[in-house]
Amino acid sequence: MATKKLSILFVASEVEGLIKSGGLADVAKALPESLLGLKQDVRLAIPAYSQIAGIENAEVLLDTQLDTAPHTQYQVVQTEVAGVPVYAIRCEQYFARAEMYAENNQAYSDNAERFAFFSAASLDMLPKLSFQPQIIHANDWHTGLVPYFLKVRHQSDDFFKSMRSVISIHNAVFKGVFSYDELQAFPEFATRHVPEAAVSETHVTMLKAGVMCADKINAVSPTYAEELKTELGSHGMSHEFNTREDDLIGILNGCDYSSWNPETDTYLPKNYRATKQSMIRGKKANRQALQDEVGLPVKDVAVYGMVCRLTQQKGVHYLLPILNEFLKHDVQLVIVGTGDPVLAAQLKEVAALHGEKFAFVEAYNNKLAHWVEAGSDFFLMPSEFEPCGLNQIYSMAYGTLPIVRGVGGLKDSVNDYDECPEKATGFVFTKPTSDALLMTLLRSLLLHAQDIAEVRRLQIEAMKQNFCWDKAAEHYLSMYRSAL
Repeated sequence: MATKKLSILFVASEVEGLIKSGGLADVAKALPESLLGLKQDVRLAIPAYSQIAGIENAEVLLDTQLDTAPHTQYQVVQTEVAGVPVYAIRCEQYFARAEMYAENNQAYSDNAERFAFFSAASLDMLPKLSFQPQIIHANDWHTGLVPYFLKVRHQSDDFFKSMRSVISIHNAVFKGVFSYDELQAFPEFATRHVPEAAVSETHVTMLKAGVMCADKINAVSPTYAEELKTELGSHGMSHEFNTREDDLIGILNGCDYSSWNPETDTYLPKNYRATKQSMIRGKKANRQALQDEVGLPVKDVAVYGMVCRLTQQKGVHYLLPILNEFLKHDVQLVIVGTGDPVLAAQLKEVAALHGEKFAFVEAYNNKLAHWVEAGSDFFLMPSEFEPCGLNQIYSMAYGTLPIVRGVGGLKDSVNDYDECPEKATGFVFTKPTSDALLMTLLRSLLLHAQDIAEVRRLQIEAMKQNFCWDKAAEHYLSMYRSAL
């Protein structure tokens, strides 16, 4: 694009390569990296958590305090990730802790204040650093107050006047709901009247503040943008998303193929590429290594994999009631994940009954995640909701056919075999029921039993899909330009 270069500040609470807890971090690294590749002036802002490697020795660019109450002291130190400059906002009282958001499953009691401060400082630092971005791109509830402060606190300031804000919704189930009491340090909230953020007389949500004040709102897939306008899909914020529907834009996340590519994946026992011979040999070697690793018999059988957080969102509760029925067939299943202890206990029970066919590994294990992608024939993602999802994209890259529920980004990225056999890349079901999932599992198993050559064709088709970030980044640039 021969259009004018944009200056962009990307504000996020976590960034892959520095510190990560989920998919937001992947996007916060890959999108700025792609924008940089498209010759944009893009920089990142993140809290200077003490767990970020080497952060204590980073160069101090600024030693200052918020110009507005509560006048909190802070520093800005500089680091970088994937060539993108990073402004890390150091404030010991908020970010020198063992974790980012919570300890022992208990959220920090001052999270409202911590992330309100981070949002305020992301703007406060800009004139002091002489960086005047045209676009400020906030992400999820942690930075929901960035568009709000830009609009309410800085709108009459010449330095900020021409700036526009965007907020990305990676998962609307997390809204950052807090009481006015928790935000008393910030003058705007001391009035106890912030209609842009209020959900009751006593409580506000930071996500709502961002959605009501940003110039553009972005959902991480086109289908998720539509779902946000429904009561169920928005988890109770449909009114706000419908109010802003003209500015709501769905863009499917890209995939960082530098980490997920079977040709170059350093975790794999055997690398392979998208040709029939290479793929068959590669998947066979990786399947045997996987079976060995998790203690399943090494045999030539349809292998189903699943790597996820054990939560209701990921659809584990659709799988559990039908597991015994499915495992009557000649199959193997490997599930790797941590999360809800109740779901974990139920999976362990089933694994104890079907030790020859089902292995459950209760761990967050990156190497094993890569082995499951490479060694399985099918990958399970029966999610209740899924704003974008990345595992279905990784699976396709590895020639592992995703079995997904047709929601959010899963619907936008996987083509169902029954709907469109020649372009199929997996299997899709829509009803949120265990029976619908079982029927789909059996559809895939039947194809594997009756026509393995057709399964191989689908696997190669899946491997040829390309969800690279550059395409997504072009869409983000269009959205930024429309905001301006």
